[in-house]
Amino acid sequence: MSTPITLAQYVKKRTGVPLGHKDSMRNMLSRSLGASSFYLFWRYWNPIWSYYLSRYVMKPSNEVLPVWCAVLVTFAVSGALHDLVVSIVKLKPVFFFTPWFSVMAVVVLITQFSQLQFSFAPWWVRALANISFIVLSYWLTSLLF
Repeated sequence: MSTPITLAQYVKKRTGVPLGHKDSMRNMLSRSLGASSFYLFWRYWNPIWSYYLSRYVMKPSNEVLPVWCAVLVTFAVSGALHDLVVSIVKLKPVFFFTPWFSVMAVVVLITQFSQLQFSFAPWWVRALANISFIVLSYWLTSLLF
């Protein structure tokens, strides 16, 4: 049985620099936006949050559910936690992030299933594509909810 990866190891793996390093944010943005797929975008986005979601939501969900379902659950939980925080700050119920993040999970799964990659493209095109998927998900959520 292997020892679980620590937060510090996870952040260094995702950003290339130690936790708290001055280039951590820059590297996260560069790696996530420049990822060659929307699935990989989420590998690099917000590594501290991803570490806890992976450890406490994705891995346990994946033990009892198919991977695609565990991905949906993980995004929905992340959205629900965002809704909770915004609801506390606004002092009123907010229910937008849960559906939005769930839509993004569906986009992740569709692009992964279809093997949509942009590794051939320059960084700015990959960044535009990844941002477009986020905006598209937001727009679809706004229409549906």
